[in-house]
Amino acid sequence: MRVVITGGTGFIGKRLSHELVATGYQVICLTRSSHPSDISGVRNVVWDGKTSAGWLEYVDGADAIVNLAGDNIASGRWSAAKKQSILASRVDAGEAVSEAVAKAQNKPKVVIQGSAIGFYGDCGPEPVNEKSLKGDLFLSDVVEKWEASTASVEEHGVRRAIIRTAMVLGNGGALAKMIGPFKSGLGSYLGAGHQGVSWIHIKDEVRAIIFLIENEKCNGIFNLSSIHPLTFNKFADDLGRVLGKRVLLRAPGFVLKLALGQMAEEVLLSGQFVMPVNLISAGFKFNFTDVDDALRDIVE
Repeated sequence: MRVVITGGTGFIGKRLSHELVATGYQVICLTRSSHPSDISGVRNVVWDGKTSAGWLEYVDGADAIVNLAGDNIASGRWSAAKKQSILASRVDAGEAVSEAVAKAQNKPKVVIQGSAIGFYGDCGPEPVNEKSLKGDLFLSDVVEKWEASTASVEEHGVRRAIIRTAMVLGNGGALAKMIGPFKSGLGSYLGAGHQGVSWIHIKDEVRAIIFLIENEKCNGIFNLSSIHPLTFNKFADDLGRVLGKRVLLRAPGFVLKLALGQMAEEVLLSGQFVMPVNLISAGFKFNFTDVDDALRDIVE
C-alpha cells in the first residue's frame, strides 16, 4: 500500500506519515529538500512544487495522494509577494497533482485535497458547515482556488475528498507559538476575543485523513474540526488554566492591525464556529471533543 504526500515534512504531514507507516503503508514524501527522511518507512523524493517531474512513478497505482503543500499563512505581515506565495504555492502543488493523475496509467484511488476553514471567512457567532457559503476575505479566495486546483482528477474517475482543516492542536503549529508566552504569564486575549476558534487535536486530524483514505464512499467536502468550537477568550482562559497561568493581558485589535496588517485581520481577529457535519455523518468519531482534554494531552 502506498501513499504520496505533498507537504509531508510539515507539522501535519510528519504525524500523518508516522501513522501511515504504523498502519502498514509505504509513504512517499514529496519535498524540496534532498535530505533523506528521518522516519523509518518514509522515502523523501525531491520535487519542484509545480510539476509531476520526478515522482510520477510513485503515483502510478498509489492508494492515495494527500496534498498538504502550501506556504505558511501566519509567518508575518503579508506583503504583495507573500500573498502571491500563499496562493501560488497551493495552486501550483494542486495542479502538479492533477497533472500526475492525468499521466498515471493506473490512477490512484483517492486524492485528499488539503484546504482550510478560512473558506468561510469571518462568520461572527453563527455556526457554519460544509454547505455554508464562501466568505469574502483574501484567504477565502485562496482556499477556493486551492480546492479547484485538483478538481480535474474527478474527470479521470478518481475519488476526491477535500479537508477543510481548523486550527490543529499539537506539538507544533499555532499552539507551539502560544505556549511559550502563556507559560511566561504573557499570554493575551486578541482583540475583543469574541472571534470563533475552531480546533482539532493532531491525533484526530491524522485519524480523520486516514479514515477518508480508507472509506471509499467518502467524497466531497469535510470540515476537520472538533464538535465544540469556542471563542478566543474562552480558548485563552482554558490554555492558561492548563498551564497554571492566569491571562491578564489583552492585545487591542488596532495594535495587531498596525503591527501585522491584513494577516492580523484575517488570521488573528477573524474566526468561525465550524461544525464537521459531513465527517460525523460518514461515521467518524473524535477522540478529543473537549479543548481542555486536548490541551492537557499535549502539554502535560
